[in-house]
Amino acid sequence: MAEAAAALSDPAARVERATEATLRTYRDVRLASLLDTPRAFANSYAVSAAYDDATWRARLTTSQIWLAFVGDRPVGTVSLWHADDQPADETYLIGMWVSASVRGKGIGDLLVGAALDQARADGFARVLLDVAEENVPAQRLYERHGFARTGTTWLNPQDDGILEIGYAVPIT
Repeated sequence: MAEAAAALSDPAARVERATEATLRTYRDVRLASLLDTPRAFANSYAVSAAYDDATWRARLTTSQIWLAFVGDRPVGTVSLWHADDQPADETYLIGMWVSASVRGKGIGDLLVGAALDQARADGFARVLLDVAEENVPAQRLYERHGFARTGTTWLNPQDDGILEIGYAVPIT
């Protein structure tokens, strides 16, 4: 993470946990991500835009969510989510997105670093994620943080033209 922080080109950048107070900001960032890169997510803008406040609020209890800011401007998000049928020592990194206006400036590294630090603090031994084969910049980001391909691939259920690649990193 120190290497990623050194590469950060905007000292005004920061990452913070999403809370009830920042719920609308999270909703807006999530919807922006779905409009910007719809092929990167398992959910659609149309479905998410129809969520009521209670559904958005529930995300704060079923996932750990971070928001990235440059100054006061929200520019990214990432979440950790543990599925009920998942081994107790594993969690998923999901919902990763950085605004095109700040990509390549270290924001993604800050978000991934925050999520991995929390997963480690929570006692998880391994973090998993899925990334589209076509999303080479994201693959490079995850690989910088120690993620490696698991050998698992599948077609995205939202768009069977997208091959998803499984990645994992041990964090103990």
